[in-house]
Amino acid sequence: MGSPAMTVQDVAVYLNVDAKTVYRLVQRDDLPGFKVAGTWRFKRGDIDRWIERQKKIEQKRRGA
Repeated sequence: MGSPAMTVQDVAVYLNVDAKTVYRLVQRDDLPGFKVAGTWRFKRGDIDRWIERQKKIEQKRRGA
């Protein structure tokens, strides 16, 4: 069985950002998440893949 779904607060701690930032990102469809009973949840693997994509985007932006 996989790891339990992360909450908004879990993701905020993991990314070292405010929970409001997590809400803003997921509502803009920038961060992968899903709702369970009206509450946002996240899979750690999805968040890790999102981080890697963000790193690649930033490297391209910088011309690396």
